[in-house]
Amino acid sequence: MSDDIHDIVIVGGGLAAAKAAETVRSDGFDGNVTVITEEPERPYERPPLSKGFLTGDKTVDEVYVHDADFYAQQNIALRVGDAVTELDTASGEVLTRSGDRLPYDRLLLATGATPRRLSLSDRPLDGIVVLRTLADSRRLAERLRAVDHVTVVGAGWIGCEVAAAARTLGAQVTMVDPLDVPLVRVLGAEVGRVFADLHTDHDVDVRMGLGVDQAGGTDTVEQVTLTDGSTIDTQLVVVGIGVTPRVDLAEGARLGVDDGIVVDQTLATHDPRILAAGDAARAWHPSLGRHIRVEHWANALNQGQTAGHNLLGAGESYDRLPYFFSDQYDLGMEYTGHAEDWDRVVFRGAPERREFLAFWLRDGRVIAGMNVNIWDVMDQIQTLIRSGVQVDPSRLANPDIPLEQLAPR
Repeated sequence: MSDDIHDIVIVGGGLAAAKAAETVRSDGFDGNVTVITEEPERPYERPPLSKGFLTGDKTVDEVYVHDADFYAQQNIALRVGDAVTELDTASGEVLTRSGDRLPYDRLLLATGATPRRLSLSDRPLDGIVVLRTLADSRRLAERLRAVDHVTVVGAGWIGCEVAAAARTLGAQVTMVDPLDVPLVRVLGAEVGRVFADLHTDHDVDVRMGLGVDQAGGTDTVEQVTLTDGSTIDTQLVVVGIGVTPRVDLAEGARLGVDDGIVVDQTLATHDPRILAAGDAARAWHPSLGRHIRVEHWANALNQGQTAGHNLLGAGESYDRLPYFFSDQYDLGMEYTGHAEDWDRVVFRGAPERREFLAFWLRDGRVIAGMNVNIWDVMDQIQTLIRSGVQVDPSRLANPDIPLEQLAPR
């Protein structure tokens, strides 16, 4: 641990920020630690916002990363409802909306992302919402219980999970997306069709290949018009069309930005005093050999811990394979790896029963894998990916051949 580090500032109020603060304390740092978040909440996790918290299966206490007294007990200054407005890299200070200047010897940008929005009306209409924050989820949970019909715009992870939550709560749901099948950008058409069938089987009106052209109503949304001219009567529109990383502070400080804050494998920007982690960070991945930005829970958790070590000079390389999970109705899944392009998809098991493994291959090598309603196989899948061995697709598809035999340790 460097003797010249006295002040650490962490910007953000999500999982990466909270885990970084926890880690610097557990590593023995006894200097000043300040966490600054513009939200009026202590740091919380985002996955429950579109799943258990939205349906009422999780309480708000289960959403927070730490208990309410954690920050005081750890002597971490938690500044909620404030925001960093500028980084002064010359003086090593952050400027806050409340007018304070706080010094830093090391700084972590865990600024997250902001949801993309649609302009659907030439005047404000209530009932057109996005889901990103705990406050968004609280309001959406109330609305879902008060309406008959919900239109979900976007069939990505947030759209699919909100559609499942809305159906679980008894609302009628129409899901609209201009692409051919749900989740096609991440999973491709073959696996995406599994999720299309899943939602159709739960009586979601899945309208693929269409967008929403406009919304109408007096003060609250009452109807949407799709790009084919058809209309849907609805009392709530949830827009889930992705997010953009929050990079304004990095841009203002002239740090590298390219679809996120560009960092090396230790999560450091070109200013070695400043690191970035979580949804906002586009990090060099040593195994994949390129920069990637990952918008999922495990990445925020693990990058936050690595950032905490490296704020103190550990120089630890972040080399974890991306991982995410989703729960929709009675389907639970885990995905690991990073497949941007592939040659083929191999199934093992029964996709028609939604109990299967799927593998994405490039040049005969597994680059990503997913387990659906089959558990305790993630370690084997990750070993197979990391091995880089070429596999026989017929053996990969055969459930009688253990995965360990395809990629021996």
